[in-house]
Amino acid sequence: MPDCSERTVAVTGANSGLGFEATEAFARKGATVVMACRSVDRGRDAADEIGRSVPDADLDVRECDLADLSSVAAFAERVREDYDALHALCNNAGVMAIPRRETADGFETQLGVNHFGHFALTGHLLDLLVATDGETRIVTQSSGAHEAGDVDFEDLHREASYDKWEAYGQSKLANLLFAYELQRRLAAAGIDGTKSVACHPGYADTNLQARGPEVEGSRVKLYAMKAANAVFAQSAQRGALPMLYAATADGVDGGDYVGPGGFLNMRGYPEVQRSNDTSYDRDRARRLWDVSEDLTGVTYDETLAVAPDPA
Repeated sequence: MPDCSERTVAVTGANSGLGFEATEAFARKGATVVMACRSVDRGRDAADEIGRSVPDADLDVRECDLADLSSVAAFAERVREDYDALHALCNNAGVMAIPRRETADGFETQLGVNHFGHFALTGHLLDLLVATDGETRIVTQSSGAHEAGDVDFEDLHREASYDKWEAYGQSKLANLLFAYELQRRLAAAGIDGTKSVACHPGYADTNLQARGPEVEGSRVKLYAMKAANAVFAQSAQRGALPMLYAATADGVDGGDYVGPGGFLNMRGYPEVQRSNDTSYDRDRARRLWDVSEDLTGVTYDETLAVAPDPA
Protein backbone atom coordinates (compact mmCIF):
# COMPACT_ATOMS: atom_id res chain seq x y z
CA MET A 1 0.00 0.00 0.00
CA PRO A 2 1.18 3.53 -0.67
CA ASP A 3 1.50 6.10 2.08
CA CYS A 4 -1.94 7.44 3.05
CA SER A 5 -0.90 10.38 5.18
CA GLU A 6 -3.05 13.47 4.66
CA ARG A 7 -5.84 11.23 3.36
CA THR A 8 -9.29 10.66 4.87
CA VAL A 9 -11.07 7.37 4.29
CA ALA A 10 -14.55 6.24 5.35
CA VAL A 11 -15.16 2.52 5.90
CA THR A 12 -18.58 1.02 6.61
CA GLY A 13 -18.69 -1.96 8.92
CA ALA A 14 -15.31 -0.89 10.25
CA ASN A 15 -15.58 -2.60 13.63
CA SER A 16 -15.26 -6.22 12.48
CA GLY A 17 -14.14 -8.57 9.74
CA LEU A 18 -12.90 -7.07 6.50
CA GLY A 19 -13.78 -3.56 7.62
CA PHE A 20 -11.69 -3.91 10.77
CA GLU A 21 -8.69 -5.22 8.82
CA ALA A 22 -8.98 -2.47 6.22
CA THR A 23 -9.28 0.19 8.92
CA GLU A 24 -6.14 -1.06 10.63
CA ALA A 25 -4.24 -1.16 7.32
CA PHE A 26 -5.30 2.39 6.41
CA ALA A 27 -4.31 3.58 9.89
CA ARG A 28 -0.88 1.96 9.61
CA LYS A 29 -0.34 3.93 6.41
CA GLY A 30 -1.24 7.19 8.09
CA ALA A 31 -4.83 7.77 6.95
CA THR A 32 -7.55 9.33 9.04
CA VAL A 33 -10.27 6.68 9.08
CA VAL A 34 -13.92 7.48 9.69
CA MET A 35 -15.30 4.25 11.11
CA ALA A 36 -18.96 3.96 10.10
CA CYS A 37 -20.46 1.46 12.53
CA ARG A 38 -23.96 0.38 13.42
CA SER A 39 -22.87 0.06 17.06
CA VAL A 40 -20.74 2.92 18.38
CA ASP A 41 -19.73 0.83 21.39
CA ARG A 42 -18.39 -1.98 19.21
CA GLY A 43 -16.75 0.62 17.01
CA ARG A 44 -14.94 2.14 19.97
CA ASP A 45 -13.82 -1.29 21.16
CA ALA A 46 -12.42 -1.95 17.66
CA ALA A 47 -10.71 1.45 17.60
CA ASP A 48 -9.13 0.72 20.98
CA GLU A 49 -7.85 -2.63 19.70
CA ILE A 50 -6.35 -1.03 16.61
CA GLY A 51 -4.84 1.69 18.75
CA ARG A 52 -2.90 -0.89 20.77
CA SER A 53 -1.08 -2.06 17.62
CA VAL A 54 -1.06 1.30 15.83
CA PRO A 55 -0.50 3.84 18.64
CA ASP A 56 -0.74 6.87 16.36
CA ALA A 57 -3.90 5.69 14.59
CA ASP A 58 -6.26 8.53 13.73
CA LEU A 59 -9.69 6.92 14.05
CA ASP A 60 -13.09 8.60 14.20
CA VAL A 61 -15.91 6.27 15.25
CA ARG A 62 -19.37 7.33 14.13
CA GLU A 63 -22.80 5.74 14.08
CA CYS A 64 -24.12 4.68 10.69
CA ASP A 65 -26.88 2.09 10.51
CA LEU A 66 -27.26 1.10 6.86
CA ALA A 67 -30.63 -0.45 7.68
CA ASP A 68 -32.01 3.01 8.47
CA LEU A 69 -31.82 5.73 5.81
CA SER A 70 -32.22 8.48 8.41
CA SER A 71 -29.09 7.21 10.17
CA VAL A 72 -27.23 7.11 6.85
CA ALA A 73 -28.24 10.69 6.07
CA ALA A 74 -27.28 11.91 9.55
CA PHE A 75 -23.87 10.24 9.33
CA ALA A 76 -23.16 11.77 5.93
CA GLU A 77 -24.27 15.23 7.06
CA ARG A 78 -21.89 15.13 10.03
CA VAL A 79 -19.01 13.96 7.83
CA ARG A 80 -19.62 16.81 5.39
CA GLU A 81 -19.72 19.28 8.29
CA ASP A 82 -16.52 18.03 9.93
CA TYR A 83 -14.31 17.16 6.95
CA ASP A 84 -13.35 19.24 3.97
CA ALA A 85 -11.95 16.27 2.05
CA LEU A 86 -12.78 12.58 1.59
CA HIS A 87 -10.34 10.55 -0.48
CA ALA A 88 -11.98 7.14 -0.38
CA LEU A 89 -15.34 5.65 0.58
CA CYS A 90 -15.29 1.91 1.17
CA ASN A 91 -18.82 0.50 0.94
CA ASN A 92 -17.93 -2.65 2.83
CA ALA A 93 -20.57 -3.51 5.45
CA GLY A 94 -23.08 -6.23 4.71
CA VAL A 95 -25.26 -9.06 5.89
CA MET A 96 -25.38 -12.53 4.37
CA ALA A 97 -27.94 -15.32 4.14
CA ILE A 98 -30.18 -14.31 7.02
CA PRO A 99 -33.86 -15.13 7.51
CA ARG A 100 -36.17 -12.58 5.94
CA ARG A 101 -36.26 -9.30 7.83
CA GLU A 102 -37.07 -5.72 6.86
CA THR A 103 -35.12 -2.53 7.43
CA ALA A 104 -36.51 0.56 9.12
CA ASP A 105 -37.61 1.73 5.67
CA GLY A 106 -39.38 -1.50 4.72
CA PHE A 107 -36.68 -2.98 2.47
CA GLU A 108 -35.73 -6.65 2.54
CA THR A 109 -32.72 -6.47 4.84
CA GLN A 110 -30.01 -7.96 2.63
CA LEU A 111 -30.88 -5.70 -0.30
CA GLY A 112 -31.57 -2.81 2.06
CA VAL A 113 -28.22 -2.95 3.87
CA ASN A 114 -25.94 -4.24 1.13
CA HIS A 115 -27.27 -2.07 -1.70
CA PHE A 116 -29.81 0.62 -0.78
CA GLY A 117 -27.92 1.80 2.30
CA HIS A 118 -24.69 2.17 0.36
CA PHE A 119 -26.46 3.74 -2.63
CA ALA A 120 -27.84 6.41 -0.31
CA LEU A 121 -24.56 6.89 1.55
CA THR A 122 -22.60 7.32 -1.67
CA GLY A 123 -25.15 9.80 -2.98
CA HIS A 124 -24.93 11.89 0.19
CA LEU A 125 -21.10 11.97 0.11
CA LEU A 126 -20.48 12.17 -3.63
CA ASP A 127 -20.17 15.95 -3.74
CA LEU A 128 -17.47 15.84 -1.04
CA LEU A 129 -15.58 13.09 -2.88
CA VAL A 130 -15.74 14.96 -6.19
CA ALA A 131 -14.67 18.25 -4.60
CA THR A 132 -11.61 16.70 -2.91
CA ASP A 133 -8.29 17.51 -4.57
CA GLY A 134 -6.55 14.66 -6.35
CA GLU A 135 -7.95 11.27 -7.22
CA THR A 136 -10.71 9.86 -5.02
CA ARG A 137 -12.32 6.44 -5.09
CA ILE A 138 -15.59 4.79 -4.21
CA VAL A 139 -15.05 1.08 -3.54
CA THR A 140 -18.07 -1.21 -3.37
CA GLN A 141 -17.68 -4.67 -1.88
CA SER A 142 -19.44 -7.43 -3.80
CA SER A 143 -19.05 -11.22 -3.70
CA GLY A 144 -18.62 -14.21 -5.96
CA ALA A 145 -22.23 -14.93 -4.97
CA HIS A 146 -23.28 -12.27 -7.52
CA GLU A 147 -22.89 -14.97 -10.18
CA ALA A 148 -25.97 -16.74 -8.82
CA GLY A 149 -27.89 -13.51 -8.33
CA ASP A 150 -30.74 -11.96 -10.26
CA VAL A 151 -32.49 -8.67 -9.60
CA ASP A 152 -36.20 -9.48 -9.47
CA PHE A 153 -37.79 -6.11 -10.20
CA GLU A 154 -41.27 -7.62 -9.79
CA ASP A 155 -40.49 -8.78 -6.25
CA LEU A 156 -37.40 -6.83 -5.15
CA HIS A 157 -38.09 -7.36 -1.46
CA ARG A 158 -38.85 -11.06 -1.87
CA GLU A 159 -42.28 -10.77 -0.32
CA ALA A 160 -43.83 -13.44 -2.53
CA SER A 161 -41.01 -15.94 -2.16
CA TYR A 162 -37.87 -15.74 -0.04
CA ASP A 163 -34.69 -17.76 -0.25
CA LYS A 164 -31.87 -16.34 1.86
CA TRP A 165 -29.13 -17.21 -0.65
CA GLU A 166 -31.09 -15.91 -3.64
CA ALA A 167 -31.67 -12.66 -1.75
CA TYR A 168 -27.98 -12.42 -0.93
CA GLY A 169 -27.02 -13.06 -4.56
CA GLN A 170 -29.45 -10.34 -5.65
CA SER A 171 -27.86 -7.83 -3.26
CA LYS A 172 -24.32 -8.64 -4.43
CA LEU A 173 -25.30 -8.35 -8.09
CA ALA A 174 -26.93 -5.03 -7.23
CA ASN A 175 -23.60 -3.86 -5.76
CA LEU A 176 -21.90 -4.44 -9.11
CA LEU A 177 -24.67 -2.96 -11.23
CA PHE A 178 -24.45 0.14 -9.03
CA ALA A 179 -20.65 0.39 -9.06
CA TYR A 180 -20.40 0.11 -12.84
CA GLU A 181 -23.33 2.44 -13.51
CA LEU A 182 -21.85 5.02 -11.15
CA GLN A 183 -18.60 4.91 -13.10
CA ARG A 184 -20.44 5.35 -16.39
CA ARG A 185 -22.29 8.37 -14.98
CA LEU A 186 -19.12 9.90 -13.58
CA ALA A 187 -17.50 9.56 -17.01
CA ALA A 188 -20.54 11.00 -18.79
CA ALA A 189 -20.44 14.02 -16.46
CA GLY A 190 -16.77 14.61 -17.27
CA ILE A 191 -15.67 13.72 -13.73
CA ASP A 192 -12.38 11.88 -14.10
CA GLY A 193 -10.94 12.58 -10.64
CA THR A 194 -13.36 10.24 -8.87
CA LYS A 195 -13.46 6.53 -9.71
CA SER A 196 -16.00 3.87 -8.85
CA VAL A 197 -14.38 0.47 -8.34
CA ALA A 198 -15.82 -2.88 -7.26
CA CYS A 199 -14.14 -5.71 -5.39
CA HIS A 200 -14.77 -9.03 -3.69
CA PRO A 201 -12.86 -10.80 -0.87
CA GLY A 202 -13.02 -14.37 -2.13
CA TYR A 203 -13.73 -16.75 0.72
CA ALA A 204 -12.57 -14.99 3.86
CA ASP A 205 -12.99 -16.10 7.46
CA THR A 206 -15.14 -13.41 9.06
CA ASN A 207 -18.18 -13.26 11.34
CA LEU A 208 -20.34 -12.54 8.28
CA GLN A 209 -20.86 -16.27 7.69
CA ALA A 210 -21.94 -16.82 11.27
CA ARG A 211 -24.66 -14.17 11.22
CA GLY A 212 -27.24 -16.30 9.39
CA PRO A 213 -26.96 -19.36 11.67
CA GLU A 214 -26.95 -17.11 14.73
CA VAL A 215 -30.16 -15.37 13.65
CA GLU A 216 -31.73 -18.76 12.91
CA GLY A 217 -30.55 -20.09 16.27
CA SER A 218 -28.97 -23.11 14.55
CA ARG A 219 -25.89 -24.41 16.36
CA VAL A 220 -25.44 -27.16 13.76
CA LYS A 221 -25.19 -24.65 10.90
CA LEU A 222 -22.97 -22.39 12.98
CA TYR A 223 -20.48 -25.17 13.73
CA ALA A 224 -20.58 -26.33 10.10
CA MET A 225 -19.83 -22.80 8.91
CA LYS A 226 -16.96 -22.44 11.36
CA ALA A 227 -15.52 -25.76 10.21
CA ALA A 228 -15.75 -24.75 6.57
CA ASN A 229 -14.03 -21.46 7.35
CA ALA A 230 -11.22 -23.26 9.14
CA VAL A 231 -10.61 -25.60 6.20
CA PHE A 232 -11.25 -23.48 3.11
CA ALA A 233 -11.18 -19.78 3.97
CA GLN A 234 -8.31 -17.34 3.89
CA SER A 235 -7.90 -14.94 6.79
CA ALA A 236 -9.93 -11.74 7.07
CA GLN A 237 -6.64 -9.85 6.74
CA ARG A 238 -6.06 -11.47 3.33
CA GLY A 239 -9.72 -11.01 2.42
CA ALA A 240 -9.37 -7.26 2.90
CA LEU A 241 -6.57 -6.98 0.34
CA PRO A 242 -8.82 -6.55 -2.74
CA MET A 243 -10.63 -3.64 -1.06
CA LEU A 244 -7.33 -2.03 -0.07
CA TYR A 245 -5.95 -2.56 -3.57
CA ALA A 246 -9.08 -1.08 -5.15
CA ALA A 247 -8.87 1.94 -2.84
CA THR A 248 -5.16 2.72 -3.08
CA ALA A 249 -3.19 0.91 -5.80
CA ASP A 250 -1.77 2.68 -8.81
CA GLY A 251 -3.23 1.73 -12.17
CA VAL A 252 -6.74 0.93 -10.96
CA ASP A 253 -9.33 2.18 -13.44
CA GLY A 254 -12.90 3.20 -12.81
CA GLY A 255 -15.17 0.22 -13.42
CA ASP A 256 -12.51 -2.34 -12.43
CA TYR A 257 -13.42 -5.42 -10.41
CA VAL A 258 -10.70 -6.58 -8.02
CA GLY A 259 -10.57 -9.99 -6.36
CA PRO A 260 -8.18 -12.71 -5.15
CA GLY A 261 -6.22 -14.28 -8.00
CA GLY A 262 -5.63 -17.68 -6.44
CA PHE A 263 -7.60 -20.94 -6.37
CA LEU A 264 -11.08 -20.40 -7.89
CA ASN A 265 -10.68 -16.69 -7.08
CA MET A 266 -11.40 -17.58 -3.45
CA ARG A 267 -7.99 -16.79 -2.02
CA GLY A 268 -4.69 -15.18 -2.90
CA TYR A 269 -3.40 -11.75 -3.77
CA PRO A 270 -5.60 -9.18 -5.55
CA GLU A 271 -5.87 -8.79 -9.29
CA VAL A 272 -8.29 -7.14 -11.70
CA GLN A 273 -10.91 -9.65 -12.84
CA ARG A 274 -14.20 -9.75 -14.73
CA SER A 275 -17.55 -10.26 -13.06
CA ASN A 276 -20.40 -12.08 -14.79
CA ASP A 277 -22.06 -10.79 -17.95
CA THR A 278 -25.27 -9.77 -16.16
CA SER A 279 -23.38 -7.31 -13.97
CA TYR A 280 -22.44 -5.30 -17.08
CA ASP A 281 -26.04 -5.11 -18.37
CA ARG A 282 -26.57 -1.36 -18.81
CA ASP A 283 -30.35 -1.52 -19.12
CA ARG A 284 -30.64 -3.48 -15.91
CA ALA A 285 -28.24 -1.11 -14.17
CA ARG A 286 -30.18 1.97 -15.25
CA ARG A 287 -33.43 0.42 -14.09
CA LEU A 288 -31.94 -0.44 -10.71
CA TRP A 289 -30.55 3.09 -10.43
CA ASP A 290 -33.98 4.61 -11.05
CA VAL A 291 -35.62 2.27 -8.55
CA SER A 292 -32.92 3.03 -6.00
CA GLU A 293 -33.44 6.77 -6.33
CA ASP A 294 -37.20 6.35 -6.01
CA LEU A 295 -37.03 4.11 -2.94
CA THR A 296 -34.27 5.94 -1.06
CA GLY A 297 -35.19 9.49 -2.10
CA VAL A 298 -31.49 10.13 -2.81
CA THR A 299 -30.62 11.54 -6.21
CA TYR A 300 -27.24 12.23 -7.78
CA ASP A 301 -28.49 14.76 -10.33
CA GLU A 302 -26.70 17.85 -9.03
CA THR A 303 -23.26 16.26 -8.70
CA LEU A 304 -23.55 14.23 -11.90
CA ALA A 305 -24.87 17.03 -14.06
CA VAL A 306 -23.23 16.64 -17.45
CA ALA A 307 -20.26 18.96 -17.71
CA PRO A 308 -20.80 21.77 -20.24
CA ASP A 309 -19.01 21.60 -23.55
CA PRO A 310 -15.96 23.93 -23.34
CA ALA A 311 -16.62 24.98 -26.93
